[in-house]
Amino acid sequence: MSVTLEQLFDKVQKPARYTGGELNSVVKDKSKVNVRFAFCFPDLYEVGMSHLGMKILYGLKNAVEDFWCERVFAPDTDMEALMREHHVPLFALESRDPIREFDFVGFTLQYEMCYTTILNMLDLAGIPLLSSERGEDMPLVVAGGPCTYNPEPLADFFDLFIIGEGEEVNLELMELYREHKKRGYSKAAFLREAAQIEGVYVPSLYDVTYHEDGTIASITPQNGVPATVRKRIIRDMDTAYYPESFVVPFIDIVHDRAMTEIFRGCIRGCRFCQAGFIYRPVREKSVDTIDRQSRCLCETSGYEEFSLSSLSTSDYTHLEELLERLLSWAEKEHTNITVPSLRVDGFSEELANRLNVLRRSGLTFAPEAGTQRLRDAINKNLTEDEILDTAAKAFSGGWTSVKLYFMMGLPTETMEDIVGINELGQKIVNCFYRNPDKPKGKGVSVSVSVSCFVPKPFTPFQWEPQDTIEQLREKQKLLRESVTTKKISLSWHDAETSYLEAILARGDRRIGKALLEAFRRGFNLDAWSEHFKFDEWMDIFREVGLDPDFYACRRRAEDEIFPWDHLDIGVTKDFLLAENRKAHESATTPNCRQQCSHCGATCFKGGICVERR
Repeated sequence: MSVTLEQLFDKVQKPARYTGGELNSVVKDKSKVNVRFAFCFPDLYEVGMSHLGMKILYGLKNAVEDFWCERVFAPDTDMEALMREHHVPLFALESRDPIREFDFVGFTLQYEMCYTTILNMLDLAGIPLLSSERGEDMPLVVAGGPCTYNPEPLADFFDLFIIGEGEEVNLELMELYREHKKRGYSKAAFLREAAQIEGVYVPSLYDVTYHEDGTIASITPQNGVPATVRKRIIRDMDTAYYPESFVVPFIDIVHDRAMTEIFRGCIRGCRFCQAGFIYRPVREKSVDTIDRQSRCLCETSGYEEFSLSSLSTSDYTHLEELLERLLSWAEKEHTNITVPSLRVDGFSEELANRLNVLRRSGLTFAPEAGTQRLRDAINKNLTEDEILDTAAKAFSGGWTSVKLYFMMGLPTETMEDIVGINELGQKIVNCFYRNPDKPKGKGVSVSVSVSCFVPKPFTPFQWEPQDTIEQLREKQKLLRESVTTKKISLSWHDAETSYLEAILARGDRRIGKALLEAFRRGFNLDAWSEHFKFDEWMDIFREVGLDPDFYACRRRAEDEIFPWDHLDIGVTKDFLLAENRKAHESATTPNCRQQCSHCGATCFKGGICVERR
């Protein structure tokens, strides 16, 4: 017996995840559309609808008259069970058409733990998982996002990857496809021509060979495609596309507010941080542009809160001028402004006073390490005095809650560094009670969150081993035992999840065998702890003949060929290696505004690299 989607919606929790029809969603006449793109977020609706990249590309593609971009999210287990029981394929929210009828099925790769969800979504859509098994009648399966900077574990499943920022290259790709459709579409011919577009990587056109020890021997391009694929960037953020409205969800989502991107990139060069290197160089928007976009989004979406989005908001060169401009209308309209991603050394008294006008909530900072030696090794360029001085300013300004982010398992770390995490938290507690200007009659709350370090591609630590699970557990035990006050609340990440993340982050094409077997066993939504099956993952690696420690816990030789070495982010491998050596000496590197370190990003001829000249 066939069922309608409405009948399925009646049987699931949160049917608004699947109905579509939200304010500002885009519905077009299919007869007037030439290219259809299913934008798939491999997680639940509440997570995907909070993602700024989806909002930008959704608006960008739909601004072209004969392109139609629709949203697709991973169904939760209740909805998926009903869809499989009644043979309902995965569908897009706007048209409710099966996504296998689209021209492109595109995924954003934000987090390695979503890889099995991608395979599950393809299967639910009725699309063969392996690109080699998809014929001319199947959509092109494409991906972008930060995980594409090492796409090799997924190489067998995707037709192409977009490396870098997507505003320009997405339209170029869809326009090329439109032309191929006009003159008679051939998948092979399209992929060969698409591979000539800067920022497009077609994995089937590159051969990989291996040494006997399992390391990569060569990555060889075929059919005249480029030997290296350089990422794409947007040079001028003021003229770059930005949506005038956001789709407004019917239900609460993780970040349920308007968001205005104020700049891309980061000047800091923290050696563990992949985003800080892959998004170089820094490119800012003007105050006028940010003000206009923020006000427009609030007016068109009805939001009473918006956030300023960047990797390090306090590094925006005109932040105080910007806040003054935004507050001039936000206060009158009772609109709250949130300023995430603040650095401790960028928190001035003037900034504290301006933030004090806004709705007061807890402040979040990321010292990352508990001792000065380790902060220098990771190039945090942040002193303990600066941390405590900032805490004092915040407490004087009326704040009573501070959240601190740290990592454990960082290269060169010792047990003294672990104890130093809680010692720093205690010093911040003491700072509150010694402060004569602290809020009267209130106590302080210091939340300490500690994640496990995961070495990532295109960072100075890409050569480093990850701590073993046993080492991380030992450090977590010491961390718990070193807490000396109830004013500090402590949380930490699961070591097993971080271990698998490291395997997938630095994996090669052979990892695809494990992913395929994980899918066959029903793995899905691994990013959610209730679905994560660590012991079964380890069984899979043994069965397919892969050693997970080879990927996660092995130190790389300086001259080893990485699975991502045929991709070019502008920042050179020599620079990253020099930064790695400096880390072992606990030597710091100035930030990009203080001094150019010649990382290689000047090749893009944009942003701060041009401004300095």
